[in-house]
Amino acid sequence: MAPSINQLDHRSASKRRKWLHTTLSWTAIFLLVTLVSLAEPAWACPTCKESLVHSDPDSANLVRGYFWSILFMMSMPFLILGGLSTYFYYEVCKARRLQAVSSAALPS
Repeated sequence: MAPSINQLDHRSASKRRKWLHTTLSWTAIFLLVTLVSLAEPAWACPTCKESLVHSDPDSANLVRGYFWSILFMMSMPFLILGGLSTYFYYEVCKARRLQAVSSAALPS
């Protein structure tokens, strides 16, 4: 028996979807390889770069200071989001508790 028109349309759509998926995958891989191959090291600023070149004790303190400042800057979004989420969670729990108490106090 010959396949119906709907079956042929389904097969061609499936082939098109597979071709599109393959093409997008290879394009993404190509772009990723291109970006990685063109990447160069970045410096914070010329002054910082030049001060780190010297091997005096002040340079070690500067590096330690950069470490802590980066650590604090990276942790702040998580701490702020976590703090706000915790606050709203407790507010919702308190509202539910008050609602349960007020509905239990109403005479039936």
